[in-house]
Formats: sequence, structure tokens, C-alpha cells
Amino acid sequence: MTRHNFKNLDVWKLSKELCKEIYLATNSFPSEEKFGLISQIRRCAVSIPSNIAEGTGRSSNKDFARFIDISLGSCFELETQIILSNDLGFLDNEKSIFLQEKLRKIQKMLQSLHNRLQTPDS
Repeated sequence: MTRHNFKNLDVWKLSKELCKEIYLATNSFPSEEKFGLISQIRRCAVSIPSNIAEGTGRSSNKDFARFIDISLGSCFELETQIILSNDLGFLDNEKSIFLQEKLRKIQKMLQSLHNRLQTPDS
């Protein structure tokens, strides 16, 4: 197995950037959502780069791929929460579309990394 430094992975950098944008976007949510949607969205966003980082420390590509799967799951969960936040009027259409586009790019990068980790020569 090739050891990865998560700080050098573009997908980690982009997901960390998205996480910061999510925190800023949720600052304007209603205060009654502090322990509801805000908390859930932020946990999901943090989970994406965190699982990428944790996966790089695992002893095999199979283990690393499992953490990439978890990051992917968090991406889809976050996408749903962004859509719901837009539906509820907490995020405007422009911000929602921007965040979803960035999230789709991360999803594609994670899927590509996962596929590479599954090949015998990786």
C-alpha cells in the first residue's frame, strides 16, 4: 500500500474548503435550528475531510477505501440537507446551487479515489 498524506490530497483540500463554506452559510440560519439542522449539516461537512484524513492512516487500501465510502455517504447526506435548507428558505437558490456543485465535484473525486484504491496495483 502507498501511504498518503491527506494534506496533499486535492479532495481533502476541497472538502475542507466546503466545510468552511458550510459553517459560514449556516451562520444565517434561524437560531432555533442550532441543535437541529445547523448541527447536523456541520457534522456532515466535518465528517467528509475527517474521514479522508482518518483513512490515510489505515494499514491497507481496503481500509482506506472504507473511509472514502463513509465520506461519500456524508456527501450524499449533506446534499440532502442543503436541498432541504433551500426548501425551507434557510439557503437562497444561488448559495444552494453553489454548494451542491462543489459537493458533486467532491463526490466525483471521492469515487475516483475509491476506484483507484480498489485496483490491485494501487
